[in-house]
Amino acid sequence: MRYLLAYLGSGVVMAALDAIWLTTVGPRLYRPAIGELLAPQPDMRPAVAFYLIYVAGIVVLAVTPALREVSAVKAATTGAVLGLIAYATYDLTNQATLRVWPVHVTLIDMAWGAVLTSTASLGGYWLASRFS
Repeated sequence: MRYLLAYLGSGVVMAALDAIWLTTVGPRLYRPAIGELLAPQPDMRPAVAFYLIYVAGIVVLAVTPALREVSAVKAATTGAVLGLIAYATYDLTNQATLRVWPVHVTLIDMAWGAVLTSTASLGGYWLASRFS
């Protein structure tokens, strides 16, 4: 039950924050910088697959160790490192292989990945530690 709560807490926080990011910051950041690469509408199947897999990674790599140590700080810092690495993988690969991928998009996205994953890790940690 504890890991299900961690998954739900992390997933809800991540979905809510990323929805806000993608609807408010996204159009002003991504459209002007990489607009020609963007699809008219996102394909939700791979997007949902990403969120399901990524939230599982948050629980395994950030929340579970934090629950063992009873440390919200561990959840936040491990989540931040995971987010930075995951988003760096995506953005730096794009920057290395695509003709159009601005450095500022990479830097902003990596920072967002760290903040988002850290906060989602805290959400999962909080729910799992409070109600299990």
